[in-house]
Amino acid sequence: MKKFGTLEYVLDQYSKTWSWKVTGDRAVSMISKLIPQSWYGETENEAIVPDNTKNIQQIKWILDRYPLEVLSKSAWQRKAPKSQTKKKFSSKIEKLERVKPGEQFRGKLLNFQKEGLDFLLKSSGNALLADEMGLGKTVETLAYLASEKQAYPALVIAPLVTLTNWQREIAKFLKRKSRNGRIVENDIPSSTIIRKGKAAEIGKYDFYIINYELLYKRLDDLLKLDVKTIVCDEVQNLRSKTTKKYDAVKKLTAHESVKFRIGLSGTPIYNRGSEIWPIVDILRPGLLGNFTEFCEYFCYVNEKGKAIVLENKRESLRKQLQKYVMLRRKKSDVLKELKDKVRYKEVIDADRNYYVNELGKIWEKFEKEQKDAETKFDKSSSYQRAIQSERQAAGAAKVPHVINFVKNIMEIDESVVVFCHHRAIHQLLHENLSEFSPVSIIGGQSDKFRQEQIDMFQSGQSKLMIAGLRAGNVGINLTRAKYVIFAELDWSPAIHRQAEDRLHRIGQKNTVFAYYLIGNGTLDDHVADILVDKSYEIDSIMDGVNEDFENKEKAGLILAQIHDKIIIK
Repeated sequence: MKKFGTLEYVLDQYSKTWSWKVTGDRAVSMISKLIPQSWYGETENEAIVPDNTKNIQQIKWILDRYPLEVLSKSAWQRKAPKSQTKKKFSSKIEKLERVKPGEQFRGKLLNFQKEGLDFLLKSSGNALLADEMGLGKTVETLAYLASEKQAYPALVIAPLVTLTNWQREIAKFLKRKSRNGRIVENDIPSSTIIRKGKAAEIGKYDFYIINYELLYKRLDDLLKLDVKTIVCDEVQNLRSKTTKKYDAVKKLTAHESVKFRIGLSGTPIYNRGSEIWPIVDILRPGLLGNFTEFCEYFCYVNEKGKAIVLENKRESLRKQLQKYVMLRRKKSDVLKELKDKVRYKEVIDADRNYYVNELGKIWEKFEKEQKDAETKFDKSSSYQRAIQSERQAAGAAKVPHVINFVKNIMEIDESVVVFCHHRAIHQLLHENLSEFSPVSIIGGQSDKFRQEQIDMFQSGQSKLMIAGLRAGNVGINLTRAKYVIFAELDWSPAIHRQAEDRLHRIGQKNTVFAYYLIGNGTLDDHVADILVDKSYEIDSIMDGVNEDFENKEKAGLILAQIHDKIIIK
């Protein structure tokens, strides 16, 4: 077997202390991620690791997974953790038990949630909870924090629209634990939502709650808090390793005080299977190798330079994830009483004259921008603007017929959620459906107003909710409704699934009917092909099987991305 690198016990010439020297490009790359206190040796192909218990445990973790050649066998045998210490979660847990949460937890877990708690405990709090949306990943995480002795302070990183909900859930499910470990029955943990980007001392709390976009601005302040646990809600926000928020989370999770790293998402993969690598590298650094190694083994690169997981590798990737880091359950597996979710593709009329006229304007502008573009970035930006403009034109061309469709559904006196993509379409729908006193979710609302709108809908004060796909797809419960209508189509299959699962979740007692409205004569039908492939890639990695849509046409119901050219002439 080819060796990953070498390990040797040496007297370091720089620090004048006995240290561990690791050689080999891949091994050094792994060491730099797992042990930030290490430094380069005489070349960049060598890493020097201080000789202490924590670092030896990290080296042992690497040795358990990758073939390092140990050159100083006697020193390693003397200093390495003894074999009787069982490796935590080094192999797949065949059976999860229904464990009880710690006494700090208030509330009741369903049986499968108790098994989720057991998974977090057996994975030492470094894991990806990837259960389908609506199965209670938040409550399982809080139950875990209530069961760990040294989980606080905890940092919760989440989308902006979910921050208030996290604070409410903490107050609902956790009792306060005093510094001496005593449980205070009638009190709740202290928490603060960090809303400002300006550097300032934060203070001492049990929970710090912040959105992804503020992370890099408050990184220095957060690093001073010595948090023990980091929870990344909707962890698909970290699917790109080149963003500022990813870099900030990477630095936070590498801090020496952090013991537990938990990622939550029912859709950790949005578009391509390779998006799982940055997420896993946050939760279990090095598990999938570096990104180049991951791509070399699992992926091929398509004509657009995107890494796509090979079809014959998807099963092995799924097993690797489940073996070490990921728990994935579907509603159909654990909620036998939950009703089905049924999708319909409805072709509706569209204003053909308006649409064609708008496409002419878009094409004229597109050609001019392409001609004037000075860089590849300019050309790419122009292309994206044209795509967005076509999508909005298609949405506007359908609006009168979307309104009629919604009114027909409303006549049966049921609660309905309508999702759209563009703010202009949202406004048109709101104005033309005003007779139903609709409530609304859209970007830019305050947390308080947004929650008031959700509460009005859930209590039955309004039977119509009009929501932006990107604003209303996470962090909310809309189980009052059983009808969901997609007036417009988004870029990612995961966005549509998230939106559907605002209704199809714990507490839903009815079959959920999802209607995808396709504008006749628009490009709606042309956007399916690529996303069919995306959906199949995602399903095979996450669940081991492709979701059964009965046939390929129904797989195209989750539509997301315009084809690779604008077909207008």
